[in-house]
Amino acid sequence: MQVFTDEPTTVDDEVAVTSSSLLDSKTSKLDDILNEKLEQAFHKQTSTIVLHDVAKIAAEHSPIDLAYAASRLPPVDRPILYENLNDISSKIDFITNTDSSTRVAIFRHISDIEVKKVIELMPPDEAVKVLEDISERRFRRVLDLLDPVKATKIKEINKHQRNTAGRLMTNEFFSFQMDATIGEVASKIRDNPGIGFTTKIFVVNALGELQGYVPARNLIINPPHLYVRHVMKAISHKVTVNTSREEVVDLVERYKIAALAVVDDNDKPVGVITYEDVIEAIEDIADETIANMAGTTEKISEQESLVKRFFSRAPWILVTLCAGLINVGVMSAFQICAGSALTFVLFFVPLITGMSGNIGIQCSTVLVRSMALGLISKGNKGEAILKELMIGVSTGLVFGVICGILVFALDFVGVSALAISPALVGVIVGVGLMGACVAGTILGVFSPLFFTRVGIDPAVASGPIVTAFNDFLSMSIYFLIAIGLGSVLI
Repeated sequence: MQVFTDEPTTVDDEVAVTSSSLLDSKTSKLDDILNEKLEQAFHKQTSTIVLHDVAKIAAEHSPIDLAYAASRLPPVDRPILYENLNDISSKIDFITNTDSSTRVAIFRHISDIEVKKVIELMPPDEAVKVLEDISERRFRRVLDLLDPVKATKIKEINKHQRNTAGRLMTNEFFSFQMDATIGEVASKIRDNPGIGFTTKIFVVNALGELQGYVPARNLIINPPHLYVRHVMKAISHKVTVNTSREEVVDLVERYKIAALAVVDDNDKPVGVITYEDVIEAIEDIADETIANMAGTTEKISEQESLVKRFFSRAPWILVTLCAGLINVGVMSAFQICAGSALTFVLFFVPLITGMSGNIGIQCSTVLVRSMALGLISKGNKGEAILKELMIGVSTGLVFGVICGILVFALDFVGVSALAISPALVGVIVGVGLMGACVAGTILGVFSPLFFTRVGIDPAVASGPIVTAFNDFLSMSIYFLIAIGLGSVLI
């Protein structure tokens, strides 16, 4: 019989998920109130009053709420708040629930011995996440101070690649052999009251290979003399340590798995991924996706310096600048080629790039969302692509006709004074808009598929790089159509 432990997380997932989408939620109001209290406390004139007020606030509020409020404080004030927490349990809740920048500020302030005291009471998976915010040299020093068994478990998780099941899992869980009785299982759990266990207790054979699981409820409703093999259920879904984070999220979300088993190459259980771990993974994926869509590697939650924030955004802005200069070159070449007869076409460039860009982003966003939800597979990929192409092309055709009619009717640029028929201008702009929208649709549909193929987050397809490329492509097609129709109709 093997016993592995698991500490339950203290974050209420449902509240965390719903409150993140509501600006005026109860938790967000609490954060504002708590932040105001802390700011007033730290603005006191004497250090004695500051420490008294901070200690009072720390005693009155949950360490989890304080962890979120700390991210708004100046870095120098965060360790003071941490030091005024009541006990080591509160400090653990604070450390595990606050952001990376706050942990960095605290770790710079406390000693290795203090870090060791906090880490040794954490589950190994939580400890690995927390220790990511210290240097490699200090990481090794802290491990040397820990109990060898605890240090080994932390090293086992830390050796796995980021964004894999091996880094998401905890290697502390309950596992019993098939000939164990329910009474023995229940007794072992009772003898370890400080150990949290998931809703599944895994069952292995004599070789340690995973055979099934026993729901926690079965420990209560069945007699103690019954063997676990008689009440165990088959494992429908399990992953290996190298399974990607995205695949884990997809499995847990689709099948609502409370505890996902992680096995090695010999089918022996090495860890378990809980629903709480998956919620954190989903939040990380969402943050990365938003960053890719915005065209930045900056972590929004962190209080980075101005220089670091600048360089995290600069590469994408530089690409956009280059693309803009290329667009100017295209416009200049068009004016030289077409002469003054089609100068009025330049007035409609913002309209063309805006319309084609919006249509392309709509197509790419729908496809990226469908990919994220697992709605697109190899079997229906062609159908999904065809639908988006048809919608994009239809939209371009309809709004191209509408735009041509409006340009003709309203005579925006006064082309009638140039002895050129407004109807011809309407045709040129309308057809040009159709062509540009078709180009934007093609780019919006196929860019997410291309990025997925090369192993890049398809959310990049909604970012500034693709948007800038879309401006160049749509504008070039618009000018080519304008030159072609202009030479025929004028």
